[in-house]
Amino acid sequence: MFRTGKLIRDTLRAMPAATGTSEVGRMMREGRLLDATARIQERLGGGLPGGVSMPSMAGMPSMSGMPTPRTGSPTGRAPGAVTRGSAEGLAYRLYVPTTLQAGAPLLVMLHGGTQDAETFAAATGMDEAAEAAGVLVAYPEQSRSANAMGYWNWFRPGDQARDAGEPGMIAAVTREVMAAHDADPARVAVAGFSAGGAMAAVMGASYPDLFCGAGVHSGLPHRAASDVGSAFAAMSSPPRTVADAGPVPLVVVHGDADRTVAPACGEAVVRSALTRAGRIEPVRTDGRVDDGRAWTRERWSEPGGRVLAESWTVHGMGHAWSGGREGGSYADPSGPDAGAAMLAFFGFTADPTLG
Repeated sequence: MFRTGKLIRDTLRAMPAATGTSEVGRMMREGRLLDATARIQERLGGGLPGGVSMPSMAGMPSMSGMPTPRTGSPTGRAPGAVTRGSAEGLAYRLYVPTTLQAGAPLLVMLHGGTQDAETFAAATGMDEAAEAAGVLVAYPEQSRSANAMGYWNWFRPGDQARDAGEPGMIAAVTREVMAAHDADPARVAVAGFSAGGAMAAVMGASYPDLFCGAGVHSGLPHRAASDVGSAFAAMSSPPRTVADAGPVPLVVVHGDADRTVAPACGEAVVRSALTRAGRIEPVRTDGRVDDGRAWTRERWSEPGGRVLAESWTVHGMGHAWSGGREGGSYADPSGPDAGAAMLAFFGFTADPTLG
């Protein structure tokens, strides 16, 4: 209990004042540590940075209007094989489609906080999309010893560099799967949601020789923070100056009603991808999912046609995977299919299915 109290006090010092620190402080003075922890989770919508390890809050209330995370997931959705492995001490789940051929693409998917590989696969429906496209999908899984709630430590300097910390372990998983299944080294991409999206931005910037593209869903740009306090600040308002994301093209998906990771964070990811490009006007497309949400896609391309960045803004959506499966962890089925959009952006499929 002493450890829980210390964690809450450390978290309070890092939290922006607007998140209700006075109420949490009152609960602490009254000895209501679990209530205080639950209130932090509610105020932040489950969006705690990776460095803040809180006790499990299964069943606690979520932010209004946001899908409630669930534990466990259905199995047997897609007909391919699901196997498990580990590399450099990092466990992973691998989906191998029945249509797999030599030289198949590989997508590395990084889950969000409170999720694991299985719940993330179920929420995104990426196994089914990969089955149809003949794509391998690896789901690295954050160790609960590294973070008690499963957040990738995207903001720590030791986890923002090549061949070090968590990026080194994720790269090791990627290389192991590539070698074991004869994946096409020119068609390997990484994508993630929330903390996983922020880590996907780290991977794209750190390993331009390994990944052909990176997908950042409801995440933040590379090096947006350097400690817990700056991580909370960046989630609410990203820094105006962003680090160069490097040459790897980025696709961004973000809800414009996200109250956990501000929509401006998605805009900052796009800016990070365009730091070398000068002024480029995007090509804009608007649409709506049948009986679902409206969306806006913007695409920035070099004069020769190479796409540098693509952004999907999902109107009215909060902190959730767009086009995710009904009942899934942080999933919004009414949005455009983010998985399909990413596969198309990476060149693994011809066109996304957005219905």
